[in-house]
Amino acid sequence: ARLRQVLEAAIAFYHSVLVNHRLGRPALDYLRARGFTDETIERFQLGWAPGGWDTLGKTLAARRDVRPDELAEVGLTSPRANGRGAYDKFRERIIFPIRDSSGNAVGLGGRYLVPADADPARDFGPKYLNSPATALFDKSRTLYLVDRAKGPMRRTGQAVIVEGYTDALMAHQQGFDNVVASLGTALTPGQVALITRYAKRIALAYDVDAAGEKAGTLGVQALEALIRQLAGTDSGVELDEVRVVRLPDGKDPDEVLLANPDLWREEVRTALPIVDHLIDVHARSVDLKTPGGKARFVDAIMPTLRAVPNPVMRDGYLGRLRQVSGVEERILLEVLHRPTTSGSNRVAAGSTDSRINAGAVLASPDALRTSDLLRSITPVEAELLRLVLLLPDQQLRVADALGPDMLPSTPARELYRAIVLMRAPDDDGIPGRFERGRLLDGLDEETRGLALAIYAKDGPDPATLSAPRIAYAVENCLLSLEADRIEERSEFNQAEQAEAERAGDRAAIERLLAQEREINEERRSLDRRREQARLLARPVAAGRA
Repeated sequence: ARLRQVLEAAIAFYHSVLVNHRLGRPALDYLRARGFTDETIERFQLGWAPGGWDTLGKTLAARRDVRPDELAEVGLTSPRANGRGAYDKFRERIIFPIRDSSGNAVGLGGRYLVPADADPARDFGPKYLNSPATALFDKSRTLYLVDRAKGPMRRTGQAVIVEGYTDALMAHQQGFDNVVASLGTALTPGQVALITRYAKRIALAYDVDAAGEKAGTLGVQALEALIRQLAGTDSGVELDEVRVVRLPDGKDPDEVLLANPDLWREEVRTALPIVDHLIDVHARSVDLKTPGGKARFVDAIMPTLRAVPNPVMRDGYLGRLRQVSGVEERILLEVLHRPTTSGSNRVAAGSTDSRINAGAVLASPDALRTSDLLRSITPVEAELLRLVLLLPDQQLRVADALGPDMLPSTPARELYRAIVLMRAPDDDGIPGRFERGRLLDGLDEETRGLALAIYAKDGPDPATLSAPRIAYAVENCLLSLEADRIEERSEFNQAEQAEAERAGDRAAIERLLAQEREINEERRSLDRRREQARLLARPVAAGRA
């Protein structure tokens, strides 16, 4: 609740700068020139982050009594390289507040606006910048404007998904209020799960440019990944109800919405089913008059058809494939049922075997070395992640004891967060189901590689251990991580004491000494719990020996 208060204070500050201060005038003029009304700017609390390294931090500290650690925890500041102080994460950017389905602020999006007199050699960073992952914000499970769109999505039975903030804002301004933005090009499993709470029909209206069919914002790989996601879940969404909106070449959704709302309405109504769209894309990428072109076309589309769970629907797509390619149906059926049992294919498909073979992982042509991946995290992190990946029934227990952002290494933290979010309870309090294939499909390349490396890691299968030994192994990892956190706090406290002593700050010294006593008490408590855990495990260990 306190973090939300801090975030709301930042949103209010940025909005005030945009609409009331001369520093926000260029951004306000830009938004108006893009067609956004003052009512929309006010309704959605758009803002402007002024320049200066710590303008927000100083203002909120003075006016709202916000502490530096709170700003950092909510993702509004980043530590300076020299370790002294912090700087504002959002500077010289238009601010878009991001809220969850209940309307609570969870993060920010920022778009840079290059001043007319800017140095052309200056690096402004990425065009769009989102809040980092925090206790409130997980980009992979968030949709921009879902709080406004959930009711209209329920009423219409359809969700329209765009990529950018301005696209979604313009849709709502023009009265199309079942539109949300995905904050990126590819929908994640968490976003799909959020959408399907409210609607079972999905229309994808991403930006499409001349290169978009292969490498643009609406790429083939993203669509194929979405098909696999939906095929592997019980979301209730049929693939023919997932459609691709085709906008005029070179036109962004917000441009079409502003210039021709009726065209937007018609394009959404006549959007092409996702598999039909992929068939068209692949057909245009080859020469279907040649045997080689036909073969490449069929090979490209078959993995998608194999993922279609409905046999009647799959048969219909096979008929369409035959019409487009001219290949006989018996040949298409032969290709469809061709075995795909290589190790890499099983891993990619997210098989349900209890273990992933190390050889299969390393045989993948784009595989990274397992040892290199595992060196990016600590041994304790590797052991805990191995336990929760191979023993899904331990995941909820670990999640209760360890927050999603409490692992020290970034790669381990990203993987653990994805596991915790997959098991998060729904609106009825029922925990989500762990599905290995869905987890792997939703990870970025580096995190997915780490997950596969942990699955392939040599060592005894923990599933063969007794329940007390499993409980001890998990508890030992959690206690080791807690010990590391205590030592880190102790080191920080010692450095702060030295700084206070040099400055002669007696009040700070007394405060830090009190904190040191608390840390020492936490150490003693941890030692007692470690001994209790060893005693509980000892009889089982002796019996098995």
